[in-house]
Amino acid sequence: MAWFKRDKKGITTPTEAKKDTPKGLWYKSPTGKIIDTDQLKNNFYVSPEDGYHVRIGSNEYFEILFDHNEYEELDATMVSKDPLKFEDTKKYTDRVEAAQKKTGLKDAVRTAVGKSGGHDLVVACMDFAFIGGSMGSVVGEKIARAADHSLQNNIPFMIISKSGGARMMEAALSLMQLAKTSAKLAQLSDAGIPYISLCTDPTTGGTTASFAMLGDINIGEPGALIAFAGPRVVRDTTGKELPDGFQTAEFLLEKGFLDFICPRHELKEKVNLYLNLILNRKVEVA
Repeated sequence: MAWFKRDKKGITTPTEAKKDTPKGLWYKSPTGKIIDTDQLKNNFYVSPEDGYHVRIGSNEYFEILFDHNEYEELDATMVSKDPLKFEDTKKYTDRVEAAQKKTGLKDAVRTAVGKSGGHDLVVACMDFAFIGGSMGSVVGEKIARAADHSLQNNIPFMIISKSGGARMMEAALSLMQLAKTSAKLAQLSDAGIPYISLCTDPTTGGTTASFAMLGDINIGEPGALIAFAGPRVVRDTTGKELPDGFQTAEFLLEKGFLDFICPRHELKEKVNLYLNLILNRKVEVA
């Protein structure tokens, strides 16, 4: 039985001294494809083998769209208040503070103005990492003010949607943002200022029901989930079986809800091509 006894200590390395493989060196896509994270970044956060578009935030989209990643952020310090005194298992103010600390963001959207393809562009980009990209008063107000900046300076406007819908902790105040943002986009339309909507994964709820589908041109990222309600809710409401992929960008393109689907590495080029065409801007050919 001595064979099953350990007479000496220290034969194996203590657990606390073991070194694991550093995290973040590799990314595994949903289809199982493995890619080095540096390579992923250099490929616009798209898996080269299967074309899977990894969810990214405003920092990454600004880097893709703005020349030399140079831009001026608008209303950068705007934060949510708690007029409804919402309390569930946790105070709303505590949730906001926790999200700010975790993400380094003030709220679920950032707005900025800069040069894209040598021309001015105002961009509002949502961040899903901040309370699921939920649309509260700050999101609506920042988008409205960004639209005002476009209107006052005659600059094209672009919104990049990535949202789980309205923010329940703000109740009716959140739903009011649908009307406010839609009204501002109508003003841009009346002034002849182009508005581009990019729907990324996921674009759902009140975002889809308002500004995400009001673009002069509506673009989707490959494979993006774009919907108002989730598939279970739709199935229970209609009582019918739903076709596979019926809420993907590809399905919506087939049914006419989107104008085209744009891979991320072509985004800046395609956005500026569209703006050059409708604004009759001169393009210098090398």
